[in-house]
Amino acid sequence: MSSERLNPLSYVVLALIGEGGASPHDLVDMTRRGARLYWAAAPSKIYAEPKRLERLGYVTSRREPGRTGERSWYTLTETGRRALRAWIAEPSRFPRIYHEGVARLVAAQPDDDELLLESFAALRAELRELTSRLEEGERVAQSARERQRNLALVHSLGRKLLAAHEEWLDEVETELAQAGRSTSSVTSGRAK
Repeated sequence: MSSERLNPLSYVVLALIGEGGASPHDLVDMTRRGARLYWAAAPSKIYAEPKRLERLGYVTSRREPGRTGERSWYTLTETGRRALRAWIAEPSRFPRIYHEGVARLVAAQPDDDELLLESFAALRAELRELTSRLEEGERVAQSARERQRNLALVHSLGRKLLAAHEEWLDEVETELAQAGRSTSSVTSGRAK
């Protein structure tokens, strides 16, 4: 992909900068609160993207006092606003999903159930962490008056995604545990 073109991360950064502006630290902080449910980007890429967008003319920056020193504060240019509005008008499509749990289920053999159960324990813990971050995002969103309604809709999707994963994980764990019990009872029946 050309470094002169906008990419999905570009639009996320433009959207997060919005009309109020944001520092790179603010952008990383916003994406930390539940954003992994919707997009994935390393903090280093989020820190770098505003500089690239500024070079391309989509944002402008100024230096402002921060907590420990000066920081860059980015705001949209008219070009950035037009690009963001054009992108908003494009058709929304179902998201591309890479789900490691699904890939592991497809790859596993019948005797891998215990390994799968161990693997899925990490997903259960991650769901708890994501729920906590989403709750933090919901608290912070209450102060974002101009975006409050839209953020509430985003958080609603986040809650539903987490609930769907919890329900699916319950189903997977129940099925794998039952299969494990069936296998052990057949094995123990043969041993008699």
